Amino acid sequence: MREEGPSTHRAKSGTPTMGGLLILISILIATLFWGDLQNPLVLLCVVATVLFGAIGFLDDYQKVARRHNLGLTAKQKFALQLGVALVIGLVLVQLSHGEDYHLRLGIPFLKNVTPDLGWAYVPFAMIVIVGAANAVNLTDGLDGLAIGATGICFATFTGITYIVGHAVAASYLNVHHLANAGEVSVFCAAVVGASLGFLWFNCTPAQVFMGDVGSMGLGGAIGTVAVVVKQEILLAIVGGLFVLEALSVIIQVGSFKLTGKRVFKMAPLHHHFEAHRRDTPSLLRGHDWAESQVVVRFWILCILFALMGLSTLKVR
Repeated sequence: MREEGPSTHRAKSGTPTMGGLLILISILIATLFWGDLQNPLVLLCVVATVLFGAIGFLDDYQKVARRHNLGLTAKQKFALQLGVALVIGLVLVQLSHGEDYHLRLGIPFLKNVTPDLGWAYVPFAMIVIVGAANAVNLTDGLDGLAIGATGICFATFTGITYIVGHAVAASYLNVHHLANAGEVSVFCAAVVGASLGFLWFNCTPAQVFMGDVGSMGLGGAIGTVAVVVKQEILLAIVGGLFVLEALSVIIQVGSFKLTGKRVFKMAPLHHHFEAHRRDTPSLLRGHDWAESQVVVRFWILCILFALMGLSTLKVR
């Protein structure tokens, strides 16, 4: 447990971690049985999940081996994440040379605005994938929070990927059709199932933590799914909770370095809402919410963001 975290979390010390291995194994088995691994988009999602999970595994393993809460350095994590994301971006550019894939950017609400990014798509995809991986990792701080929010996002993208891969549905909703994208819905559904199974043991009080192997693997997966089905901006809406969590850290660090003052009691955002009002001075007051209150209310926010994202498919 981190020293700077909420004092109430110190009682969780000793809880088994790296449970994300169980999540990733479940996803891979389900995809192997019901997915088409010859589909390049499905294969790319699987590879991204495994590689980002491997980065998280290295981080977790160092923490366990050293018996310390610090694993890989931030520079090491970013270097590995950017390397994996670069490979994914280059593969997508290569796929765009065929007839079934393109590098156009879909923008919610604007059906006729579809800029072709060309090679600029590589750095853009890298930002989306690495950003998603770290945003989910930052959200993983309360029992059941990250896995529940991830399950909601992937459930939403199960429908979105099916629509993108269905010619009639994509045409009706003015969504860019990708012939191979429908099969990615099998992968997304596998993640939903694995998330529900893990949540059974991760809800308050958690019997096991997913660790970075789980949060980075799932974050890299949702970022890659959004990229391969050309719904990168939609991910920012559907995964609005993850965006808020990441922004809270950026704002907190930036404010403290520039002014010496904290905006939130604690960051990421979920810790602010459970922090006591008399804790660390900040511009915003804490709320004294119980951990279970924060988790359920953040799940509700996640569902609202998902519905908002789905509504953009119709309002174009």
